[in-house]
Amino acid sequence: MSAVLPAPIPMLALRSTVFYLGYASSIIIWATLSMVVGPFLPFRARYVFVIKWWTRFAINWLRLTCGIDYRIEGTENIPDEACVILSKHQSQWETFFLQTLFVPQCTLIKKELLSLPFFGWAFRLVRPIAIDRTNRKTALLTLIKQGRERLAEGIWVLVFPEGTRVFPGHRKNYLRGGAALACSVGVPVLPVTHNAGLFWPPHRFLKYPGTVQVIIGPLVPTSDRTPEQVLGEVHSWIDATTVAIGGESPPPYLT
Repeated sequence: MSAVLPAPIPMLALRSTVFYLGYASSIIIWATLSMVVGPFLPFRARYVFVIKWWTRFAINWLRLTCGIDYRIEGTENIPDEACVILSKHQSQWETFFLQTLFVPQCTLIKKELLSLPFFGWAFRLVRPIAIDRTNRKTALLTLIKQGRERLAEGIWVLVFPEGTRVFPGHRKNYLRGGAALACSVGVPVLPVTHNAGLFWPPHRFLKYPGTVQVIIGPLVPTSDRTPEQVLGEVHSWIDATTVAIGGESPPPYLT
C-alpha cells in the first residue's frame, strides 16, 4: 500500500458514511427477518440464512462503497472436517469474511455482544461461545466445554487468540484457549492471517481502498503436543506471514 493517501479525506469520509448507513440499515432488516425465520430452520440452514448471507452482503457492500476487495491464498489447506481456526485479528473485516468461508461456524465472542440490539439478538440464533473476559479461568472452561460440543457436531470453531483487534504494527500476547481446545479434542489448528487492518483499521471511521490479502496456513497438528507448543507454532507462522504481506507496516497516514 502506498504511503500516499489513496483519496482525499472528504471522499474517504463520504464513502465510509455511505457504507455505515447501508451497514446499519441492513443489520436491522437482517436481524428482524432472522429472528422471524431462523428459529424454524435446522442449524446449518439457519447459519447460512442468519450469518452467511448477511456477511456476504457486508463484504460486497464494503467493496462497492469503499473499494475494499480481497484475495485469498491457501484454500487447499482447509481440511474436510471441522477444526479450530486461529486467526489474526486486525479489523472487523475478518469477522465478516471468515464467517462466509467456514460454514457452519461458531465464534468465540465477548458476552456483551449478545446484548446489542438487533445484532446480538439475531447472533444468539447461531450459538456462539460467549464468555466473560474478566474471568479467564471460567472463560477457558466455557470455551473447552462448548467448543467440544460444537466440534462434535461438525461445526468449525473460530478463535482470535489476541482477544481483541490489534492495530497493524502492534503486537499482543496470544491467549492459549483455542490451542487448549484443539489439544483437548485432538483436532488440528488451522492458522489464518491477513492485512485487513491496513484498509479497515480498528477503531477508525475511515476506510481505505485496496485489496486485503488473506493467507490460510498449513494445518498445525495437536497430537502428543501441549497447547503451548501448538500456540507457539501458530504464533510464529502468523507473525512471519503477516510481516511478509505487509500487514505490520501501516502507511504514515494510519499511524
